[in-house]
Amino acid sequence: MWKMILSERRDFLLALLAGTISGLTAVALFAQSGFLISKAALLPPFYIILILTAFLKLFGVAKSVSKYAERYISHRVTFSLLEKMRLRFFQSLQPHAHSLLSSYRGGDLLTRMTKDVDTLQQFFLRVAYPPLVALLVFFGTMLVTIWFSVWITLLLFISMILCTVILPMLWQNRQQSTSQQQYTESLTEYFYGLTDLTVAGKRPATEQNLQKLSILFEEDLQNEEKIALRAQLVNQAIALLTAFTVVVLGAYFVVNGSLDGLYLAMLLLIALTVFEVAIPLGTVPMHKAKSAQAYERLVAFETAPLSVQPLQKGDFQTLQAMNISYRYPNSDFQALRNVSFTIKQGEKIAIVGPSGAGKSTLFQLLIHNLQPNAGEILWNGQSTAKIQHEELWQKLGIMLQHNHFFSGTIKDNLLSEQSNMRMQQLLNKLQLPFALEQEVLEQARNLSGGEQQRLALARILLRDVPVYLLDEPFAHLDANLTNLCTDLLLALPQTVICITHKLNELEHFDRIFVIYEHQLVEFGHYDDLIKKQGIFYKMRNLERPNAVE
Repeated sequence: MWKMILSERRDFLLALLAGTISGLTAVALFAQSGFLISKAALLPPFYIILILTAFLKLFGVAKSVSKYAERYISHRVTFSLLEKMRLRFFQSLQPHAHSLLSSYRGGDLLTRMTKDVDTLQQFFLRVAYPPLVALLVFFGTMLVTIWFSVWITLLLFISMILCTVILPMLWQNRQQSTSQQQYTESLTEYFYGLTDLTVAGKRPATEQNLQKLSILFEEDLQNEEKIALRAQLVNQAIALLTAFTVVVLGAYFVVNGSLDGLYLAMLLLIALTVFEVAIPLGTVPMHKAKSAQAYERLVAFETAPLSVQPLQKGDFQTLQAMNISYRYPNSDFQALRNVSFTIKQGEKIAIVGPSGAGKSTLFQLLIHNLQPNAGEILWNGQSTAKIQHEELWQKLGIMLQHNHFFSGTIKDNLLSEQSNMRMQQLLNKLQLPFALEQEVLEQARNLSGGEQQRLALARILLRDVPVYLLDEPFAHLDANLTNLCTDLLLALPQTVICITHKLNELEHFDRIFVIYEHQLVEFGHYDDLIKKQGIFYKMRNLERPNAVE
């Protein structure tokens, strides 16, 4: 954070200067008032009173102007720092956005993007800036008071150390609460799974657990407020005790002749005023700990930047996997092990295997959503690890298991610049009886699962790309529609890679890759795999028990 603050050092120094002037002029204003009261009691010439009153007004105006400048500049610095922090956070987030949900809960990410970023504004306003202002104000004040009394100056110094260093360390909560994070994560999951919880009859129990987390979160907030209030009350008490001690010591020094009684009221008001900048410092350790925790969570995504290479120009020729393996973060489970293959231009590839074998993980690696822990994926012989996602995705037609649909029309959701005639023809081929201007609700709630899948298929088929990758594109389709969509894909001149658990129509693919127990155990044409009587043969017979060998 200090590096970011120093990037705004001009405004930071201006805010520091304005804050120091504001504090010193406040002390001077009250010191002048005390001196004026004492001096007026001695009935000096009128011009003396007039001059002192003029200085009094001057200090008042200077205090108001400098206070306004301090607030304006300090908040401008704060907003600028927050802007940089948000930008830095999203820049570090963007390269990992595709895989973050496999490592972080949705509520955790939401907390980092909102609460943690907002917490950092406290670092400048309550941690970095006020102690420096207080130090400068106290130093300037003690340079003045030492001319009148060394002992009173020493008293002010001891009280300042007590208020700003010793006692705040006692109030510091060394164990940071995680109740807010737990509550946000659980609340996010509750809204995501509200329908399933209701159907399963678990909604009341979940809401009861949320209520407990909410109460715990509220108690933690109240405890923080109590600690902050206690710290400020104790500092206020020290300030009043210091002022009382100044009166006692001052009276003693006046009696023994070591202090002119004319300055006693001035020193008393100085002692009362100078602590105005010290009283809020009791909460510095608490805000520092919260800011440090928020900063650590925000920079958790930051990694050393990779050198980015442009995708080499030229027509697509091959897509290769070279001994790729993948293990999900914070897990010992190996989702994929030592997978190697080469897919050539125009080939039609089906990737099959039992549920949980690693097919979808392989799909995520091929579309560059995940990076292999070992091995590499090559596009025309070029490693994709250092290629920008967007640049590679321009060459791919990607159909996910769960596709997002926007609130709008069928045409809006096709995301295509093709002509209306071309779009309507494709919809008709997919047996979708939709007009382009037909309304689609958010998340396509007014479409069936099969209609959503065919609409997603139409979306990618309207793209002129060299490679199409599809993950379980026919899960919600009956046999006739599955055959229809498969025939459309196989008729394409481009490369098609299709992950599916349906084993019909596979004889028309050029090759079949069989993923079993997280490895590529077989590959070849349908007829060759049937003759081999290996894993694919057994899977086929399980699906069609009466199949003829």
